Formats: sequence, structure tokens, C-alpha cells
Amino acid sequence: MRVDVVTIFPEYFSGPLDAGLLGKARAKGLLDIRVRDLRVHTTDKHRTVDDEPFGGGPGMVMMAQPWFEAVEAVDGWERARRVLLTPAGRRLDQGLGEQLSAEAHLILMCGRYEGIDERVATGLATDEISIGDYVLAGGESAALVLIEVVTRLREGVIGEPESLVEESFTTGLLDYPHYTRPAEFRGMRVPDVLVSGDHAAIERWRREEALRRTKARRPDLLER
Repeated sequence: MRVDVVTIFPEYFSGPLDAGLLGKARAKGLLDIRVRDLRVHTTDKHRTVDDEPFGGGPGMVMMAQPWFEAVEAVDGWERARRVLLTPAGRRLDQGLGEQLSAEAHLILMCGRYEGIDERVATGLATDEISIGDYVLAGGESAALVLIEVVTRLREGVIGEPESLVEESFTTGLLDYPHYTRPAEFRGMRVPDVLVSGDHAAIERWRREEALRRTKARRPDLLER
């Protein structure tokens, strides 16, 4: 899978992309993630990427020209899924992550300042995606979230693919509680059923706990 990230802060990605599952998957050649500096495609000596908004108002708006040129400089950009990270986009969830994980090539655009010229959304992006109902300083952290959500679903990235089957949101429910040794810690005991050896009872308990937890914490998931 190929992922190109366009940003004014390439250094933001230098640590996270080399750590954990992402780092291992890149080292094994399962993921090809490239970070591109938007400022390379500016036209003035100050490498300006923003200007005052038409109509007035606070803040600065990122100009369309650098974005179009930066994305169009990516090999195969026409066939790629071109994602603009924005609070105005579709909210990222597990279903959308699964859909994007089937793509061969993603281009992620990380905005900053007051926003990006709307012509980037209408004339360049194929998707606008938000990671939640809040505002970040920029799209870089959102891009990292999206990369992790999507790439861990690719074959070979997770060492035990069966672990993807019953995790939170995949089944429409939150995950059930997990425990490991010791069986008692500071007066808190593992539920007896988990050490009973009765696998049918364990499966029932896990299903009931997933339902109970979802009802208590995310009833909206049950409504769906």
C-alpha cells in the first residue's frame, strides 16, 4: 500500500512512522509511506502557502496553487484516493477505515491555519475526512490517526489477523474487558468464568460484557 502525506511540517512524521507496527510494516515492505513538503511547490522566495481570506475575517487561508501542484507531482495521483483532512469532512469510523484499506494508493492532505481554499476540496480531493468533532491545530495528527486505522487492516501488518475480528467497532459493539496474570491484583480478581476452562461460558460472558459495555458507554452503537 502506498500513502503520500502532503504537509508543511514533514518533520512531524519522522518518529511515529518508524515506531511500532507502522515501522515494522515499512521495514518489511508492506507499506510505502512518503512525506512531502508542500512548501517545495510555492512560487516566491518566502515559500508562502497562505494569504488573507476573501471577504475578510480572522486568520489566514492556505492557497490552492501549492496544493494542486504538490498533489499533481505525486506519481499516479489521478488514480489515488485523495483525502483532505478537515473538521468539515465525513467522520472517520471503522467502516470507512475498512473501505480505505482496500485502496492501493492514498494521498493525505494536512491543512493548517484557518483552512484551505475551497477549490482544493472541490477540484482536487476525492474525500474530506474528519477524525472527530473537535478542532486541531493542523491535519498532521489526524493523518497519523487515519494511517494507523487503515494500514493495520492490511494483510501482514498485524501479526495475528484473528485479533481484528472481535475488536471494538468491527462487530458493531465495544470490545469486552480483557485480563491477564495474575488472577488477583490489589484485591481485584479476574472474573471466575475466565479461569473456568468452559469455553462456551467464556464466549457467552464476553458477548454479554460487550453488550453491557456498549449499552452503558455508547448506546448510539446499539441503536444502529
